Amino acid sequence: MNWELIIKHLPKMAEGALLTLELLAVAVVAGLILALPMGIARASRLWYVRALPYGYIFFFRGTPMLVQLFLVYYGLAQFDAVRQGPLWPYLRDPYWCAVITMTLHTTAYIAEILRGAIQAVPPGEIEAARALGMSRAQSMLHIILPRASRIGLPAYSNEVILMLKASALASTVTLLDLTGMARTLNARTYVNMEFFFTAAVFYLVITFVLINAFKLLERWLRVDACQGR
Repeated sequence: MNWELIIKHLPKMAEGALLTLELLAVAVVAGLILALPMGIARASRLWYVRALPYGYIFFFRGTPMLVQLFLVYYGLAQFDAVRQGPLWPYLRDPYWCAVITMTLHTTAYIAEILRGAIQAVPPGEIEAARALGMSRAQSMLHIILPRASRIGLPAYSNEVILMLKASALASTVTLLDLTGMARTLNARTYVNMEFFFTAAVFYLVITFVLINAFKLLERWLRVDACQGR
């Protein structure tokens, strides 16, 4: 192991790690925002309300994210309407293609997490809200969603970690994220182990920080106290 080579290129690996964190943050936050109405619709008793989000979730959960990334990055460019449209400056940029794909992918999983969390809210609490005269919207806003957010937080934290690892696929569309930077430095220096080892250490450190941050959040929200009740 050439430690001098690793230390010399550590700033470059840190740049890749920052890009990975940026992709992750944008995807999981935007995915959560998009998943909120979708998760509520999936928990509806009306089949025609559930149908559209079910089709979306079925597609994005049933196909690999690498295929989805290639469809966005390579596939959309095949259509003249896309190349001549107002979104083309973004859709030809690998960064935005990666952000869009990661966001759409994680939205499907977060929506299912929300659906399960909403359906896990004890019926007695919903009945109590109705007994107090709350409308469906009020009980959803003030009772169901706050409780569901605590129930679904552990699963959401798992999804964030999974998206951190899935973000390595961004390197396949020329982005110099953590994995992409490791591949590039390997090609430049003709070494096989050093930079992938460094990337693995970065991923482990980021995962460790995220896990402990979510643990603190769960403790602050008293997630354990509201599970199974």
